Amino acid sequence: MKNYTNRKEYIGKLLAYKDKDLIKVVSGLRRSGKSTLLELYRQKLLQMGVQAEQIVFLNFEDFELRKFLNDLDALYAHIIGALDLSKPCYVFLDEVQNVNEFERLVDGLFVKPNIDVYITGSNAFLLSGELATLLSGRYIEISILPFSFKEYLLARKIDTTNRYLNYEALFFDYVNETSLPKGVDLREEGFDKIYEYLEAIYATIIEKDITQRYQINDNRAFGNITKFVASNIGNPLSPSNIAKTLKQDGQHTHNTTVERYLEYLVGSFIFYKVNRFDLKGKKQLATQEKYYVVDVGLLNILAGKERTTDRGHILENIVYLELLRRGNKIWTGTTRNNEVDFVCKTTTGDIEYYQVAWQMTSENTVEREFGALEKINDNYPKFLLTTDSFTQNRSGIRHLNVFNWLLDSNEKHG
Repeated sequence: MKNYTNRKEYIGKLLAYKDKDLIKVVSGLRRSGKSTLLELYRQKLLQMGVQAEQIVFLNFEDFELRKFLNDLDALYAHIIGALDLSKPCYVFLDEVQNVNEFERLVDGLFVKPNIDVYITGSNAFLLSGELATLLSGRYIEISILPFSFKEYLLARKIDTTNRYLNYEALFFDYVNETSLPKGVDLREEGFDKIYEYLEAIYATIIEKDITQRYQINDNRAFGNITKFVASNIGNPLSPSNIAKTLKQDGQHTHNTTVERYLEYLVGSFIFYKVNRFDLKGKKQLATQEKYYVVDVGLLNILAGKERTTDRGHILENIVYLELLRRGNKIWTGTTRNNEVDFVCKTTTGDIEYYQVAWQMTSENTVEREFGALEKINDNYPKFLLTTDSFTQNRSGIRHLNVFNWLLDSNEKHG
């Protein structure tokens, strides 16, 4: 468990909802640390004096539990039989989507007095459909992401109080290797091991969470769509322009198919979709969304050896994930003649704008990046994040060093 001391924020969230009358749903990419999080939380409960007979922990990817996958009654009896229901009890159901009609099981446990239910799943559709209807308003979702830059440095035991650290080199490792917890453990064994690990995870997601579940027959089209999105991180995309590009490549895939495949990719947490927001009309637009990848290291697998996404877009991807971790709702901002990377609604309901660029290399870049924010006529906070060591604020816009911003999660604005 050596690498998991630094998921304090997630543990804190679980503790805050402990014994509250809500089902705790932990969602996120396979191998992003969901099972480990529950395991750490279980240990925490034991430290707090909860007895072993008050806890049941089942991982439905385990071979020995397969006998229960289609037998709800036996599974329910197994869980209830293992608990001392005279005290508060805690039931952890890991990868619960593998259980047939799991919604009924979750509901049955939830309505029983003295049972606090925690479930995980590596599929966003866990919460759509039946479960959401059945449990409406009775669950809280905690989305888990792979390591942030800060957690990554902690996992590598790097002393971030050292003022002379070469953040750029460390950042380069972070985005070229992987931010997945286990991947960081594999560093000593070399990049090939990390690559194999990422390949295996991706194959499992495609196989288990997508191809089997949705009976996809056209694997080639699916693969090409994935590759296309991965090669266009941070660029506005639409199903029709993806379909057009594939057509030039001799593949005839209908827009609606493209749209469906994109939904599956977002549903298994490989990509996150960001809608456009019209800054003038103050409304969300329905076209030309942008996509960001959950772990930039996965681009090695998804976009292949010719990983061409430029540094600016990679940095933008990392900033997006960090804004997500900090609890923001995120859009890309647009007017007829202006684009802003991110428009955020914070946890307190305030609005903030972010522009991301790798470096202020020329007067042109300075004008373009500051200009994008200066054209917005309101008094909400505006931030420009770059890798420059020397930053200069201009017309109320705060120019921050992105590495400091990434490491400074308590003080939200650096």
